Amino acid sequence: MRKTLSIVTILLAGAALALTLSSRRQVQAAPANVPAAGAKQGSFISAAGRVEPAGEEIKVGSELDGKLARVLVEEGDSVKRGQVLAVLTNGDYQARVELAKATVGERRATLDRLRNGARDEEKRESEAQLREAMAQMQTALSERDRRQTLLDRGAISRSEYDLTARDYETARARVDAARERLAVVRQQTRVEDIRRAEAELAQSEANVAESQALLEKTYVRSPIDGRVLRRYRKSGESVSGKGDTPIVSLGDLDRLRVRVDVDEVDVAKLRIGQGAWVTADAYEGRKFTGKVVRIGQALGRKNVRTDEPSERVDTKILETLVELDAGQQLPVGLRVDAFLEVQK
Repeated sequence: MRKTLSIVTILLAGAALALTLSSRRQVQAAPANVPAAGAKQGSFISAAGRVEPAGEEIKVGSELDGKLARVLVEEGDSVKRGQVLAVLTNGDYQARVELAKATVGERRATLDRLRNGARDEEKRESEAQLREAMAQMQTALSERDRRQTLLDRGAISRSEYDLTARDYETARARVDAARERLAVVRQQTRVEDIRRAEAELAQSEANVAESQALLEKTYVRSPIDGRVLRRYRKSGESVSGKGDTPIVSLGDLDRLRVRVDVDEVDVAKLRIGQGAWVTADAYEGRKFTGKVVRIGQALGRKNVRTDEPSERVDTKILETLVELDAGQQLPVGLRVDAFLEVQK
């Protein structure tokens, strides 16, 4: 009986050992669903990557310091090139434009007056004033001559004659002044005066252009056709013209690409146009196809980290861009596993 039990125990132990060895062989032979990033797997190279717009993410800010009066877009909105995204408080800039335009009107009127010369009404007025002054002078001359005769006869005193003589000299001076004024009115404007007026008008027009350009900068416009990826600022917040306070970020989501960190040991196998595909944990079982469109020229540090505990962070990589085929949509910034076909 004891002998029989010993034989059964030995047989059971042998069966258990065989089952254990078989399980280990199956585990070792089972292939991984997704190759580890950076590993070389037969006919393709695998590496970590990150999704981005085809034209890269563009952060749009203000060229001027100021306060946001309105932000006109929300995240996810489609925008067109030149569309207003936000408006800065700009009442002072509008006032500058109006003041500059008023100055232009004044300078243009001055130039027109110099070019046209005196009006006919002004000329006729000056001629009439000269005739009046000459008539008064003639009256004063007659009175002086009459009193000269009386003085010679002793009928009046010398002081009475002198008073009449002064009246005549005053009237003659008025005639000279009226004659000079008429000459000025009739004279054509000097060339240097016209040129000076033209220069002042040109300067005023330049001031209008400058003030309008500053006013235009208070309207923050989209540089591309695309979509709002993120809104950083709200109405009422202050922004800087130094570029350190973006208002929104934009991207062209009609075409996506993946920035892939290819390990330095695999860079010799990279080719422009080689096929590629990417996978992501969030899209289990789906492959997003594309092709290599750009290969970096200098090695650098990794841009994308995986969750693998054994991942090396001290390796050099070469940035490679994979453009996904049209019609495939993935969230910008999503971390993916990329696979590049190796051409034999």
